[in-house]
Amino acid sequence: MGRGDLTNAEWDRLESFLPRGGARGGRWSDHRRVINGVLYRVRTGVQWRDLPERFGPWETVYKRHRCWSADGTWQMLLSKVQTAEDAAGRIDWEVSVDSTAVRAHQHAAGARKAPPAASPQRGALPRTNQVDPVLPETGRPAGGGGQVGECLGHSRGGFTTKIHLAADGRCRPLALLLTPGHYGDGPQLQPVLEQVAVPRSGVGRPRSRPDHVLADKAYTSRDNRRYLRRRGISHTIPERLDQRRHRRNRGSQGGRPTGFDRARYKKRNTVERAINRLKGFRAVATRYDKRAYTYLGTVTLAALIIWLRT
Repeated sequence: MGRGDLTNAEWDRLESFLPRGGARGGRWSDHRRVINGVLYRVRTGVQWRDLPERFGPWETVYKRHRCWSADGTWQMLLSKVQTAEDAAGRIDWEVSVDSTAVRAHQHAAGARKAPPAASPQRGALPRTNQVDPVLPETGRPAGGGGQVGECLGHSRGGFTTKIHLAADGRCRPLALLLTPGHYGDGPQLQPVLEQVAVPRSGVGRPRSRPDHVLADKAYTSRDNRRYLRRRGISHTIPERLDQRRHRRNRGSQGGRPTGFDRARYKKRNTVERAINRLKGFRAVATRYDKRAYTYLGTVTLAALIIWLRT
């Protein structure tokens, strides 16, 4: 076992959930060796062609990662691990929400605008709400401009992608969402919370409602607060100074001040620490993947390893 590879205990937790047959009824290459190859690339950020020979042909490793990113296998494995943790009572449902901008390498641009249609095993795109989120009330994209389909946005630093995530109280990502880097944080609160869904180990619908939500001033909008109240989710979100001034100027029509628990708000650092853990993987800290669904698979694999090793 090489440095950073799956341990025996981690492999035992994943082995039973992995696909049995390959494409067109063929046999998969050794899953453990290939996953370790993908993990090596995600951890170090090397080019696929530069993978060490102990992982086998680099094309096999790359195609497996691309396939499992497209058909949702990485997300399925993450859900299985989250289910086991929730059944054991090891998920802290005081959820924090934030985002982080990721610089895209120059090689991440230039993907074809109209990829050929294919089956999920051969590179079909994932659900659109994972790479092109829309607001549930208006049905319009939560931002504008840029290469929305591949989640690349222009900024002063060049191409960027933004990762929006919700983290539990133990600094582990519960849900992930990609947008172009110029998208605002506030409109993505609802889409990222809609992605939170931890399946039950027995009978019942997946758990999707946190006990409490923590977020910074970027998320302090009436729509977001109304959405959280409608779902019965208590929250701690500070109010911006201009909002306070506007409410006071309106007098009795401005409504009551929003509650704010300063001591509880200090726990919001859990999502910042979750972001630091994710960016410890070099292929997450810098986007090298052209396709948004492939990069989403890279981030999901990093989140899976965090859950396995926390």
